[in-house]
Order: sequence, then C-alpha cells, then structure tokens
Amino acid sequence: MSAQMKSVNHSNHGLGSSAANIQVIEQIAAMLKQHMGLDVAAVGSALIERGVRERMNQLAQNDIYGYLHTLQSGLGELQELIELVVVPETWFFRDREAILAVARLAREKIVRSPNAHVRILSLPCSTGEEPYSIAMALLDAGVPAGQFRVDGIDICKRSLSVAQRSIYGRNSFRGKQLEYRDQHFSVHDTTSSALSEEVRRQVSFRHGNMLADDFLANEAPYDFIFCRNVLIYFDRDVQVQAVQVLERLLGQDGCIFVGPAEAGIMLRPHVESIGIPLTFGFRRKSVTMAGAEVVPVLPAFAKPAAPAWMPVPAPTSTPTIRERSKAAAPLPVIRPDVEKISVPAQDDLLVRARACADRGELVEAEALCEQHLRAAGSSADAYYLQALINDARQDASAALQLYRKAIYLQPDHRDALLHLSALLAAQGDVAGAQRLQQRAERAQLTQGSEEQPHV
Repeated sequence: MSAQMKSVNHSNHGLGSSAANIQVIEQIAAMLKQHMGLDVAAVGSALIERGVRERMNQLAQNDIYGYLHTLQSGLGELQELIELVVVPETWFFRDREAILAVARLAREKIVRSPNAHVRILSLPCSTGEEPYSIAMALLDAGVPAGQFRVDGIDICKRSLSVAQRSIYGRNSFRGKQLEYRDQHFSVHDTTSSALSEEVRRQVSFRHGNMLADDFLANEAPYDFIFCRNVLIYFDRDVQVQAVQVLERLLGQDGCIFVGPAEAGIMLRPHVESIGIPLTFGFRRKSVTMAGAEVVPVLPAFAKPAAPAWMPVPAPTSTPTIRERSKAAAPLPVIRPDVEKISVPAQDDLLVRARACADRGELVEAEALCEQHLRAAGSSADAYYLQALINDARQDASAALQLYRKAIYLQPDHRDALLHLSALLAAQGDVAGAQRLQQRAERAQLTQGSEEQPHV
C-alpha cells in the first residue's frame, strides 16, 4: 500500500446501482481487504468502483460478473486493481520532524557504537520520496554511507518503478525549505530533477505485502521503521495484525514512526513515545530482568553543524538507568481511610493489571485497576493504565479524561503527558500537543536533577 489513499465520489458509469452490482462491489472490496487490509469504510466504495470501472474499460469488459470472474482467477488481476485503488500522495521531507530525528538518533548510535550498521525500513515507500529523504538526512547529518541502509517496500509495482527511476517533477518538492534539492538533485529537463547517485546507492526497493504470512520472514531487525498514514486505512483487527508485524521487524531498542492520526493505535502498556515533539515515534518500554531495569538509552552526543536547509529538532535528554529507576515508579496516593490493604498488595494489583494489558486481556486489566483504586484511592498510575486500556479500545474520549486525571494527581507524569500529547495531535490539536510535549520535557529534566526520597 502506498502513502495515501483518497476517497472519490464518481458516479458508477456503467456499473449501475442495482443491488446485484452493489453486492459484486462488496465482494471485490472483501477481496481487497483480505489481500491488503483495505477497509472500504475508511476510503469509501466509490474509490473501489472507480478502479473496477477503469479495469473493465482496459479489458473491454461490459459485464461486472465477468470481471469478478477474471479477478477471482488469479492474483494478477487483483494486483492490477490495487495499482488503481492506491493513490500515491507524498513528497520529499513530508514528515520533516521524524526524518530529522532519525538522522540525529542514527548518528548517536554510530558514535556510541562505531562499528554499528543502521537499518531503516520505509513501509510503504510509495514512489520513493520518503526513503530518499531519510537517506539525504542521514548523509547530511554525518552518518557514513557505509554504515546505514534504507529499505523501501510497497505493494504497488508502479510506485516502485517510479522510485527506482528516481526522476521527480515539481509536485515532489513542496514547501519553502528546498535547499536539499540544490545539493542532491540535478536538472533532468525543464520540469523534472534527477536524484544523485550518492543518495540512490543508500536505498533499495522491493515489492511486498506487509500482511502476507511470509513478509520479511528472514529479515534482520530494523533500528527505525517508518509506517506512516497507512494504519488508518485498516479496521481494528487488521491494525492489530499490522502492528504485530512492525514489532516483529523492530530491533530491541528501535523506534517506529507513524502518522499523527495513528498515534492512538500504537499506545499500549508496553509502548511509549520517544518524547521528540511532532515525530509520533514510539519504542518498547524498559523491561525488568532479575530486579535490574534495562532501559534503551539514547544519550545526547555532540553532532556536526546541520546544513542550512536542515532545521535542528529541539534537543531532548534521556535519563540514565539510575535516573529512570528513581522516577519510573511514583508512589500511589493512599487515603488514610482505606489503608486496610498493604502497599505491596496494592502494587501487586497494578503489576498484574499491566501484565494482563500486555497480553491483550483488557477486561481483566481494567478490573484489577478498579480493585487498586478501591483499595488505595486515587492513583496516577492506575488512571494512566486505564487510559492506555481505553486507547487500545479506541475510546479516545475516555482515554483523554483518564490521562488528565493522572496528570492532575501527578503533574510531572511524563508518560501520561506524552501519550495525551499524541492523542491530542491525532485529533488535530497540534498546539495542545506541543504544550504537553514541553511539559513532559521539563518533567524529565526535573526528575533527572532532583533527589528522590528513599522509601
């Protein structure tokens, strides 16, 4: 699937609007969903009808039942229909904040481990603007060409053909910050530009379907995965399947970047925001092994001056293992009139609730949270976990209220601030999301500098 699909409202033109024809369109929509996850409710049936009409014209077929038979006879025609249904909509540095963040994090990884090799996946890669933008950003950030690779994968073969040709028209260059074009492109003709060989060498393209059982089955893990503006076209079940695929492909300390409207899909108890504003990046939370916390740390290293066209993202600092261990477990608020249950037992309820939530047992997790709240009174951590549960259910209204409850009780609850920020951004409140991101950064700095009392 490519970067974006658009709903259209064309008339049926020869398909008619009879109940029989509608039923055939529904069958075709079901085939598309089974193969590529496309939810007709997300794009509208008119988009599928348009593709069917165009293919029927190309095949000189007048009978929709005859076309259905052709479609069912093999995957070849289904692929042709997919090429018409998926409408590429992308441009260079479309998601600038996320791309520049990856460039910085990749360089930090190389500084931390000089022999490291950074692997990046762009899925779907559409016509190549996204993976090529990533490659340009890494090269300009000083990441050696021999130490990173970008893989671009898409279900549309026509898009891949454009990407491999790497000659782009004016529509691929949008916005005012176009200095990279002078640096990495040469004039091809009066209306198009050709990408430099230096950038092209860093990216490889291939055809693939992320919902196929054998998708990248033997591939090494990726450090960074871009999967933006695709999950919104899946229904809930397919979204869960797609996220499982992404997590399988992600390295232990890697990051996944999604679109603003998809942040809520990623928010689960074992996942957290990377904390860089407007990137909509997520990673696995730290895990505990033998009583010691293991944290994927992304320390801040000095970096070379960015080129003039590349705005530097606001720096973020990540606490050390010791700092995280001090700040990770704020004490629950215990009311004097309900201290009939011991603190360890209360904590055990939340531990069990988190474990249930991670296994997808949301009803059991919520019940344990309620038990904890009845025993211990208002608790920022319990409200935060309940918010995550409602986020997983796509109940944004309940999640918003619960995140705000957690923040009211604990104004520096960094995870609640970051997740609420992502949820607001997904709803279009960019200003509110930015304010919460800034609060989360201040909270992180404060927690890192203050000494916490021993308990």
